[in-house]
Amino acid sequence: MKKISFLACNLVLALVLICPPLSPAQEIKSIQLLKPQMDGGRPLMQVLKDRSSSRAFSSEKLPLQVLSNMLWAAFGVNRPDSGKRTAPSAKNRQEIDIYVATADGLYLYSAKAHTLELILAKDIRAMTGVQEFVGKAPVNLIYVADFTRMGERPETEKVFYSAANTGFISQNVYLYCASEGLATVVRGWVDRPALAKVMGLRPDQRITLAQTVGYPKR
Repeated sequence: MKKISFLACNLVLALVLICPPLSPAQEIKSIQLLKPQMDGGRPLMQVLKDRSSSRAFSSEKLPLQVLSNMLWAAFGVNRPDSGKRTAPSAKNRQEIDIYVATADGLYLYSAKAHTLELILAKDIRAMTGVQEFVGKAPVNLIYVADFTRMGERPETEKVFYSAANTGFISQNVYLYCASEGLATVVRGWVDRPALAKVMGLRPDQRITLAQTVGYPKR
């Protein structure tokens, strides 16, 4: 019996060494976001009055419902029959992807499925900008233009329209944050080549802007 127990212990130890436990970010490949709440929010004119940029954030995590609502507001599907979204895009190309950097990893927002797909099981928040606060805020959104979706138009036009379309999306985030008492700031001060490399982007994918979201620092 002792010999069997010794062999069993060795077998368990070998399995642990060969197959180490996965971290939470590695285990969760896809996060199903919650259905966006359509009956909340403040009147539009009040939200516009309170819209502002902030660079002081609490490290408190955003609840899944808040994250779900915010991403849907940013660029979610608001007309399921056509797949059209909460922000416009030239010729409905929908070329802007939203990557979400959190302490648990880097995710890609899938608007159609309303999910977050794990891209990288690593905290890269500090790489999404050069300001100190970006590494401590709970969420950094990275807007990436996929030029392959924009047809055979000159690159200058692709840059122009993708920049405009990013502006529409980031403003949706601003308005949601103003409505819900969250802090946010859109940022252009990003080391794009370094960030694109760690994100594994293709040459025809371009980082346009980043945007930090969290609770105000108290």
